[in-house]
Amino acid sequence: METILIVDDEKNYTLILSAILEEEGFETLTANSGNEALEILKNSDVDLVLTDMKMPLMDGIELLKNVKEKDPQLPVIMMTAYGTVEKAVEAMQKGAYSYILKPFDNESLIVYVKKAVHMYAVVKENRHLKNSMSSMYSFGNIIGKSKPMQDVFEIIAKVAPTSATVLIEGENGTGKELVAKSIHFNSTRRDKPFIAVNCSALSENLLESELFGHEKGAFTGAVSMKKGRFEMADQGTLFLDEIGELSQSLQVKLLRILQEKTFERVGGTKTLSIDIRIIAATNKILKDEVKKGNFREDLFYRLNVLYIVLPPLRKRAEDIRLLTEHFMAKYAHERKTGVPIKGMDQKAERLFYEYKWPGNVRELENVIERTMILCPGDIITVDDLPHNFKENAYNALHLNGIPANAKLSETLINIEQQMIKRALKISNNVQAHAAKILGIGKSGLNQKIKKYKLDINSKK
Repeated sequence: METILIVDDEKNYTLILSAILEEEGFETLTANSGNEALEILKNSDVDLVLTDMKMPLMDGIELLKNVKEKDPQLPVIMMTAYGTVEKAVEAMQKGAYSYILKPFDNESLIVYVKKAVHMYAVVKENRHLKNSMSSMYSFGNIIGKSKPMQDVFEIIAKVAPTSATVLIEGENGTGKELVAKSIHFNSTRRDKPFIAVNCSALSENLLESELFGHEKGAFTGAVSMKKGRFEMADQGTLFLDEIGELSQSLQVKLLRILQEKTFERVGGTKTLSIDIRIIAATNKILKDEVKKGNFREDLFYRLNVLYIVLPPLRKRAEDIRLLTEHFMAKYAHERKTGVPIKGMDQKAERLFYEYKWPGNVRELENVIERTMILCPGDIITVDDLPHNFKENAYNALHLNGIPANAKLSETLINIEQQMIKRALKISNNVQAHAAKILGIGKSGLNQKIKKYKLDINSKK
């Protein structure tokens, strides 16, 4: 049973509203001031706050602000008289679900309340799903149930308690910084700083100053002493992203720090000692960069004490549904239509599996965020997806690599078998899910499995 908190300094209104809403099957709590309402929220689970706009000491807008700080997605409906409609509009801009005018029509009130409560029920369900997924298939904020990701979680769990240097390799968007943070926040240094630097974002001179700091007067514009990221990360973790972009001269300085745990600020002579853990990441294959002469071999071996490779999303397609649900829950609050998203239709879901995701998890998150904002209905369809994504996903459906002398019947049979195998792999051999991906019935899928004598227990 959903619980509604009614807030009004006029006790008659709280009594009347309680009676109306309890008749509709809701449980109600009442408060005659904003402060009393906040106390109730501390100790009770509430699905909707229905508050008067004009109250002494704490008005409706101030109460709204406090409610949103506690739970940004908890819906708040404002009750207001004609004279304060402007304030109600202001409340909507600050996150109120809606407002109703006093004296109100009971039927309209009930419609607003039911919509808001239904929306929050979806939010809570998504939170529960997210929490369930987090406990089953995540490490920190990294989501994945595929074998490659479970292997990554296992390595993180072993690596985190140590102080060893870690090298993370993976394509852009695979979550290298998330892995670095997971290692830090599961280590003995978790209460100390986590400092990140992107080695490709600054010129060599600026990066040197950023990393090591500088003394006053070290160069034009150095009007005061500045601590670098190494000093700022003392006792904690320094994350060096895109380490493969580091210049040869900075590679030498980094090697010295790894070996001796000492350095000097730019323009300084005083040797400083530090105690930090270094985690480096790159979208390149550093072994190849060493062979090309772009990266020092001795530095590579210093960084490569513990090695983690993050798989691209196209190599862990079975995580796509899990990630999609995770990001849909994350961005549910950004929808301003008041219509909660229930899911995605088969055609849209198929494009998610066919697409190669060159931008990996970061690109998937971006597509979901945009779609959640723009989708007008409660089911995501192909029409709701971003144009560029749709165009690229449809291109992925085109048949490539088929020999010119291929026979149509043989080719179609081969393609059908490959699609069935892929759907079974993605769904972890759950035939109902695989059938949904393929857009056919479960019995139809079963017939095809028997026809082609497919081994559904095969991991290939």
